[in-house]
Amino acid sequence: MPGFELFGAEERKEVNDVLETGILMRYGFDGARKGIWKAQELEKAITEVFGCKYAQLTSSGTAALTTAMAALHIGAGDEVIMPSFTFVASFEAVLSVGAIPVLVDIDETLTLDPAAVRAAITPKTKCVMPVHMCGSMADLDALKQICKEHNLILLEDACQSIGGTYKGKALGTIGDAGTFSFDFVKTITCGEGGVVMTNNEDVYIKSDAYTDHGHDHKGVDRGADLHPYLGYNFRISELHAAVGLAQIRKLDTFLSVQRKNNKALRVYLEAIPEISFRKVPDEAGDSCSFLSWFLPTEALTKAVVGELKEQGILAGNFYWYANNWHYISKWDHLKTAASLNKLSAQQEQVLLQLQTTQFPASDAIMGRCISTAISLLWTDEQIKEKGEKMAAAIRKVLSSHSIYA
Repeated sequence: MPGFELFGAEERKEVNDVLETGILMRYGFDGARKGIWKAQELEKAITEVFGCKYAQLTSSGTAALTTAMAALHIGAGDEVIMPSFTFVASFEAVLSVGAIPVLVDIDETLTLDPAAVRAAITPKTKCVMPVHMCGSMADLDALKQICKEHNLILLEDACQSIGGTYKGKALGTIGDAGTFSFDFVKTITCGEGGVVMTNNEDVYIKSDAYTDHGHDHKGVDRGADLHPYLGYNFRISELHAAVGLAQIRKLDTFLSVQRKNNKALRVYLEAIPEISFRKVPDEAGDSCSFLSWFLPTEALTKAVVGELKEQGILAGNFYWYANNWHYISKWDHLKTAASLNKLSAQQEQVLLQLQTTQFPASDAIMGRCISTAISLLWTDEQIKEKGEKMAAAIRKVLSSHSIYA
């Protein structure tokens, strides 16, 4: 996810504005900063670009998820339904507020299977958290209906899908709250950073305080602020916000190039009958940061991964099934509750149960899936070369393996 690929004079200008004042903190020092408020500018830009009423910047996407959960009153003992395919930050945030991650199967959207969500609801369920992985979206109509029927919170982890939309609305702005990550390998980057987006003023006010030690930000200076809630230091710095401010102005360009390159590469894989593609609930809303595709069997997929590696062309192609960060099969530290701080007895019990919990539907999907990252820097010639080499490697494997062995 390629914001860092196009980093230049625009970012340097915004950062230099901050360096010239010497005020790196987003709050206070009103006179010395000479009118430079990059975090406030970026928050305003986020509301305008993505169409939400409120945006609260944080120090990371993980901090954004934690903040959103706190502001939504998700806490000790509450169950949060989330997918078995995500980034570790999703369950880290759930655990950080004392809640219980309830992992369920995905479908070929590579996100929450609504039927699996329904089956997992208990009296302790508080929230459904779809994770819009690899640039595309969950079936939000189905998930919204489930949440409405059961009076549940819908919290969108849209950290990997900046710029994606669902039926005309930006991902991350459709639920009760949503989050983006602006780390170094997201569609737009701050270097490190994140944001909570919401249309609920109360959630915004609480997020604003929670990220800054509970400050209500109503005083004439920081010393006059009251502290209506406990909070933590999840603040973004002015330097990081400055980078994001330059990046968000380039978002339309990023998305346009990303979609063009995704479509051009897809042509080479579409020519192979054995390949199918990820289900996208709203094709027009795919941000196209990845091209995710399936082979008929796990064995064939592993053979293709091996062939791509052998030919030196695996880079940029992710086999999440064997990835330490993104799929339940490799989260041994979660399954053994290997936490440096003591977890609640309920949290520990649920995590240890994961050692024997099976996810056959997810395994059947992830075992056959490869996601190809889309670069903004590819030339037409490079796409042609990449597509031809990948297709040749896939055909070589298919010709020497029984498809349904």
